[in-house]
Amino acid sequence: MQLQASIKVGSIFPGRNPRGYFDPSEMAELEESVKSKGVLQAILVRPRETGRYEIVAGERRWRAAKKVFGDEYEIPALVRDLDDGEADEAALIENVQRANMSPTEEAEAAAKILGRCQGDRDETARRLGWSRTTLDKRLALMNCSEKVRRALSERRIQLGHAELLAAVTRDKQDAVLERLLSQVTLSTVVQFRGQLEQISRSLGSAIFDRGECAGCQHNSGNQQALFGEAIASGHCTHGSCFDAKTEASLDAKKASLSDEYPTTRIVRPGENFTLLRLVAEGDTGVGEEQAKACRACKNFGAAISAVPGKLGNVYPDLCFDATCNAKKVAARIKAEKEKNAPAASSSKDGSGKTVSTSKSAVKSDAKTEAKVQDSQRVKDYRLEVWRKALRRELMTNRESNLTVLIALSLSGNARHISDTKLTKALSALVKQDYASFTFKSDEAAKVIAKSDDAVREKMFLGLAASAADGIEEKTLVQLLKYLDIDLARHWKLCEDFLKLLTKSEIEAMCDEIGLKATMGGAFAKAMNGKKDEIVKSLLNVVSFPYEGKVPRSMRFNVE
Repeated sequence: MQLQASIKVGSIFPGRNPRGYFDPSEMAELEESVKSKGVLQAILVRPRETGRYEIVAGERRWRAAKKVFGDEYEIPALVRDLDDGEADEAALIENVQRANMSPTEEAEAAAKILGRCQGDRDETARRLGWSRTTLDKRLALMNCSEKVRRALSERRIQLGHAELLAAVTRDKQDAVLERLLSQVTLSTVVQFRGQLEQISRSLGSAIFDRGECAGCQHNSGNQQALFGEAIASGHCTHGSCFDAKTEASLDAKKASLSDEYPTTRIVRPGENFTLLRLVAEGDTGVGEEQAKACRACKNFGAAISAVPGKLGNVYPDLCFDATCNAKKVAARIKAEKEKNAPAASSSKDGSGKTVSTSKSAVKSDAKTEAKVQDSQRVKDYRLEVWRKALRRELMTNRESNLTVLIALSLSGNARHISDTKLTKALSALVKQDYASFTFKSDEAAKVIAKSDDAVREKMFLGLAASAADGIEEKTLVQLLKYLDIDLARHWKLCEDFLKLLTKSEIEAMCDEIGLKATMGGAFAKAMNGKKDEIVKSLLNVVSFPYEGKVPRSMRFNVE
């Protein structure tokens, strides 16, 4: 919802503006314009507490109006309901479309939007109206130290200088910046690139095998005759070769973690908003039960750093869906507040009726149900299991079969009855090959008429069952629930299922069904083995009752 209004400057306060630096000369010009003509273009705000508004876009106009006219001035404003993420996105887009916003300010805001897009750089670039190259360059600036970003925002260095410094470890950036700014005449970007050759690719930071580097002509230790003492030894002057070897090493480390976590990402500068540490307690905690369940979520995993100074570092137990994480945290906080709220009290009114005297009467056992987003491989597997369960039930229960057959016809799903599967079934039953009865209804009728009652009965039961493979998942679940099918009669923990899971998913699942507790200390020992060994150990626990143990990810009530 959006409305236009005139709001007093004093009722508005600054918000999440990505622009942190306001050029004094530009502000002076804007103030002169506002003094003579007022604020002509509406600012964008969102309602906060009663009668107060937070600026989403237009802080420079608000600042100028406040200085020139004071708090009583009514400034034109568009009022729009936005959450924090939407406000960040609107603020950045509005500022980018205007001139003179610092690239580092753009980078910081773009990193937040990247988090909302779960690390999808193409989608982030689309939302911002940027090319993918522009987005990548901006995000790379997030590896700049705070002093470097401020220097760029204040126009004391050029964008090219900052981009070069972004490739340097942070512990060296401030010293290099100080030397750069101390020069009587600021080095050009080309000159500065040459100055940085000696530190931009430190062989000491390499995460790949440096055996081939020892005799390489691009090893600065082998270039003393050319560069003298100006360049320290132990650096690579062939950046593209160094970067290619680094990328190969990062990819290899990512592959090595594929059995450990549902998601493993190589995280680059600017992507810090795409991941969160998964915790149960505290201000960012999702709750104990949810935290356990999250280990089986497709967005749970580990990050491998591609940030200079932290190359190759692995950060485990992360959530890569900031939006989902925020919802889970909010749900946990809400449930705890409801649980701790005072119980309803009651009294009698003048007529003798009992009335509640508490506005916060709630159930004392309020809690949230643990939910996760399953990986696609688990979704595909369980869908096939569900279809198989429905087929078996329909083939063994004539009454249910007839009910479902009529229901499929009434709901337009009879089209999913497979003539191919029915033809194959008939061929097997009468022990005669039939290729197809398409457009041959009379021939099909003759074959069925000659068949005995047992064949006709099985063919009848096969009508609804053959549709199980074609109906959409939503319809399938509706039928499974209506028939009250107990999945435990058709499935139990098995090798095929376990091999689909990563170690973190296996641990979460075993914790959920009680297998981890049953195994005790033997569980941790088993999880240290290879995948095949883990599966074998988990399926051979004598004291564990496997029957009836259906994990959350296999049930019909999953999202």
